[in-house]
Amino acid sequence: MRAIARSPWARVAGLVAVGAMALTACSSGDSTSSESSAAAEPSTAASSEPSAMASEEAMASECAELTPVSLQLQWFVQAQFAGYYAAKDKGYYENQCLDVTILEGGVDIVPQTVLAQGSADYAISWVPKALASREQGALITNVAQVFQRSGTLQVSFAEKNITTAADFKGKKIGNWGFGNEYEVFAAITKAGLDPAADVELVGQQFDMQALLNGEIDAAEAMTYNEYAQVLEAVNPDTGELYQPEDFNVVNYNDEGVAMYQDAIWASEERLADPAYQDTTQRFVTASLMGWIYCRDNAQECADIITANGSKLGASHQLWMMNEVNKLIWPSPAGVGVIDTALWEQTVNVALNTKNLEGATVITGEPAAESYTNQYAEAANATLTDEGLNTTGDAFAPITVTLNEGGN
Repeated sequence: MRAIARSPWARVAGLVAVGAMALTACSSGDSTSSESSAAAEPSTAASSEPSAMASEEAMASECAELTPVSLQLQWFVQAQFAGYYAAKDKGYYENQCLDVTILEGGVDIVPQTVLAQGSADYAISWVPKALASREQGALITNVAQVFQRSGTLQVSFAEKNITTAADFKGKKIGNWGFGNEYEVFAAITKAGLDPAADVELVGQQFDMQALLNGEIDAAEAMTYNEYAQVLEAVNPDTGELYQPEDFNVVNYNDEGVAMYQDAIWASEERLADPAYQDTTQRFVTASLMGWIYCRDNAQECADIITANGSKLGASHQLWMMNEVNKLIWPSPAGVGVIDTALWEQTVNVALNTKNLEGATVITGEPAAESYTNQYAEAANATLTDEGLNTTGDAFAPITVTLNEGGN
């Protein structure tokens, strides 16, 4: 029998797994966790007193061996996924009787497809991409909406005077494609512009060189990655790093076309199995614990990512950790819980925004089984009972100084 460590964070091992099995696996999850999260205390520290010793002992009796679980990421190891690496590094998965293998992503890896084909137990994917895969037959369900806002920007030099999507008219606007471009198209359309006639859309690499070289007027960027790249570059006119005032950014949250991004997806078919329901509850709870830890320990989580083989520099990694925290916190309904208004906005953009070929992300309303809040809400209740702040209502980002090249 393996011993269960009795640290304050490990006490969350007393999961609500049995209760989770009694819930409907794929409800539409329209309710929020406002009642359970309202009980959270402002303190972000774990309680120093055990509150679930009986359930911990029950867990210990059930945990003769760890359940192997695999998680497919969207991209290579970086702080975008820090909460999962922290949950593994700090032992939160193991305390939930899980042996988690984290699978790196890449250009040719589609996480939701890997999940649907049974090659991973869970996957991280942007919601519109996953919904498109669902419509094509991938039976997957969003079980925790980790990012609560979009991280997509359009970045331009200040002298271009591009401050809203309406200013895209007559400009060369970069985008990555691969399903990342729909917020760009939605903002153009909402501004009353024709993307085929009023804007020159340019395919962009996953870097900022086209912007820095003057090949495009505005580049697509994530707050946590490509935007940092321009601030890590040397301004040839000054010999110093570029500063935020050298650029304008169009934030798609402000434009009203933001789409939900990183979420934890599970197999809809397997959620009919009580054992998989139980594993899902444990996995979601431990993962959200990891994100809470990274909220309160940004530098340590950046270091954990570096230790796991990230090729990004130390200042870039810390910047990414800080910016990702901004996308998660605060989570007013509780971390991982879907805001139905933002879900509906995502669906609306996915249904009604056309690309240059006239295609939309999806062609019909997603099924009710596309998401459920039951696992995130149950996790929030458990973590709140343990004295953790699951809403991040007092969250304040740190100040990060970027170095040349992100080093």
